[in-house]
Amino acid sequence: METQLTINGTQHKLDLDPRTTLLDALRHHLGLTGSKKGCDHGQCGACTVMVNGRRINSCLTLACMHDGDEVTTIEGIGQPDNLSPLQQAFVSEDGFQCGYCTPGQICSATAMLEEIANGWPSHVTGELDASAELTTEEISERMSGNLCRCSAYPNIVEAIRKAAGGGA
Repeated sequence: METQLTINGTQHKLDLDPRTTLLDALRHHLGLTGSKKGCDHGQCGACTVMVNGRRINSCLTLACMHDGDEVTTIEGIGQPDNLSPLQQAFVSEDGFQCGYCTPGQICSATAMLEEIANGWPSHVTGELDASAELTTEEISERMSGNLCRCSAYPNIVEAIRKAAGGGA
């Protein structure tokens, strides 16, 4: 099935089996291996990417469902010599240990900060018109779909808070 995707600003025309997940298209057909296959059931968040600005688990969606969509992976957020503020905060706050979950964590946190900027509530926020204060509870709730086997959560929360301008 012919599918056109814009990945990190570059258009790609792919001829894929219609059963190919977005994650497998990224990793095996385009060589973008930053997004990881952790559980392959949408439970760990290692495969998190942004599609049209919204975070999704790329292991749970078919590539052909995103024909014409804009996909941002960790490779599109920053480069080793030009890190995004969030990536830099992960480094300075030691927000990773083994690093396997880090691409999904950073993609999810990038989208989460945009959600907060747009006034999206969470269970912790409580009110639809309330702007979210970046408490540990708020960040933890919003990042609950991303697991870290190494338990670097306190450092991940501090990195997100620092990138958002809340200091560490």
